[in-house]
Amino acid sequence: MGLLRRNPFGHILFLKRWMIFIFGMLTHRRYRGFNRLEIEGSDIIRKLPDTNVLFISNHQTYFADVVAMFHVFNASLKGRENNINNVGYLWKPKLNLYYVAAKETMQSGMLPRILAYAGAISVERTWRAGGKDVDEKRAVNPNDTENIKVALEDGWVITFPQGTTKPFKPIRKGTAHIIKQHKPIVVPIVIDGFRRSFDKKGLRLKKKGIFQSFVIKEPLHIDYDNESIDQIVEKIEYAIEQHPSFLKVIPLEEIQAQEELNQQRRWDAY
Repeated sequence: MGLLRRNPFGHILFLKRWMIFIFGMLTHRRYRGFNRLEIEGSDIIRKLPDTNVLFISNHQTYFADVVAMFHVFNASLKGRENNINNVGYLWKPKLNLYYVAAKETMQSGMLPRILAYAGAISVERTWRAGGKDVDEKRAVNPNDTENIKVALEDGWVITFPQGTTKPFKPIRKGTAHIIKQHKPIVVPIVIDGFRRSFDKKGLRLKKKGIFQSFVIKEPLHIDYDNESIDQIVEKIEYAIEQHPSFLKVIPLEEIQAQEELNQQRRWDAY
């Protein structure tokens, strides 16, 4: 009976465990080998309850972002301090971990369909279809919001509230509605370097030796009953560093200094 135990979405946990282990082994060097992932805040992961946690993050690739999160979360839960050393943390991964993804993306090929079994909650985007924005916004599918509720009740959910890999795009209000309705612990994550390391899908390694950063922030303080949707949206924008105020002209000297620091970090990583 144990081998056939399933999660609320009908996925066999034994198969999901092996899928995470195999794909984790295959992708580990993308974050600790070809490139080096610098992590902050792994201690925050260990303080979280087992269910009703919503991770919000900026988005840079379709798949590399969420794969990195599977690595970091499992490594942190196994006691790694801001690193993903010793891939043995994947032997018994957290199985009640889910991520929200566009249905058209997860149905775009055999590999995405396989990856979906690892924990995808496929949703129909109301503002986009066939890779293009639509003029007339479609109605929200109630099954999508129900599936997110089920996932939160069962464990942790990762979502990218901008709904796109393009930086500084508006936050979708659907995330704020989910927060108000289900009152999860909301943990912001800010990532960088993935867009330079991988192609847009996050499947092909584009460039080696890129400094990747992964910052886990303290949970947001949210007044679920009294804060408005717009107030929560603004909090999300600031938390994942996608508020318009972060768009500023950076002096050339600062860019050069940052590049020198990144170069030093790359040498220090090996």
